[in-house]
Amino acid sequence: MTEALLTPAIQQFIQEHRDDDPAQLALQARKYPDIPMQWVAHQIKCYQKAKSKIPAFAEKSIIIYPPGISLEQSSSEATAQYKARLIQGNSVTDLTAGFGIDTYYLSQHIETVIALERNPDLIPIVNHNWDVLGVKNITYHQTEAETYLSTEENPTDLYFIDPARRDDVNHKLHLIEDCQPNLLHILPALMERKAEVWIKLSPLLDIHQALEKIAHVAEVHVVSVQNECKELLLRVIPNHSTEPIIHAVNLTKQGDEILKFCYSEESDEINYNLPLHYLYEPNASIMKAGGFKAVAKKYALSKLHRNSHLYTSDELVPNFPGRSFKIEALTVLNKKKLKPYLPANKANITVRNYPNTIQEIRKKTSIKDGGSVYLFATTLMDGSPKVLVCSRV
Repeated sequence: MTEALLTPAIQQFIQEHRDDDPAQLALQARKYPDIPMQWVAHQIKCYQKAKSKIPAFAEKSIIIYPPGISLEQSSSEATAQYKARLIQGNSVTDLTAGFGIDTYYLSQHIETVIALERNPDLIPIVNHNWDVLGVKNITYHQTEAETYLSTEENPTDLYFIDPARRDDVNHKLHLIEDCQPNLLHILPALMERKAEVWIKLSPLLDIHQALEKIAHVAEVHVVSVQNECKELLLRVIPNHSTEPIIHAVNLTKQGDEILKFCYSEESDEINYNLPLHYLYEPNASIMKAGGFKAVAKKYALSKLHRNSHLYTSDELVPNFPGRSFKIEALTVLNKKKLKPYLPANKANITVRNYPNTIQEIRKKTSIKDGGSVYLFATTLMDGSPKVLVCSRV
């Protein structure tokens, strides 16, 4: 496939049609009998996704994208760059390289990179892309991680692993031990090498369950991009025995929001209060990580209710890791009582620890989506269900 896609005629066609609808192109295959349209349409579809996901790759006109869902499962440029800033050493082995996004960004900071991939169809594609990108320090092997490790002669300083979360028939896998390669089988051998191991996991995984199954975890990074949780990253250090540090990270265009804490802090006492002048909603990484008391302590906030995960203060707290609002009014879920605050009958509605869903509230009040008003339906510390009318700060 790689050789066919690189012919001048095919490359010219891709460049001329790369902003077209790939589905429509596939339907017009008969108009272009000399073009392998199924492959070409897939390349155009991947290019269009890569423009936002991995722009450094999309900028190169002759990058080849893999078949299937390899690009879908790859890290984004933002998360790969974040990992590359964290993972430091002279040499690293990527045990599950795949399309090689993480591998590429690791190679920009680490001198020697070994990349393993069990799918033979990916090897010529990735090697071609390394040539296009000018990468010289990655050695690619088509092999299983377990097989390679059993005969490895020169261990590296670091190991990175992103276990496949789909089986051979594309079914999603939810347990750590079901993913391939099996982390629980591989980790003991890596610990014997006295090497640091970085593990990428699904953002849907329960962090506490992961910490119960994986020993010697020194750090957990919960990584979001623009407030959408993308991945969990575990740093495992041989013989590490103290409590892991949790990093709740939200990568934004304005800068990185990072909250560090330990789960032991979640047993500390914090303040609760009725709504004051300002309202705060933590970002997706803090919510996923469960740093509910840690964020209150760090920013000197009061929580509205134990289970509401909304916070309040008299004075505006700058640089809060999430969304900040000015509370304009406190009312109840009643169409007539809400009407004075909604001149256009529009609002952005959020529900936190409230008996009704957003859809039920919209049906009950006929409030349309959008506008500049924000409604938070929540339960307060005294147990009363209320609606907070807010404006964005």
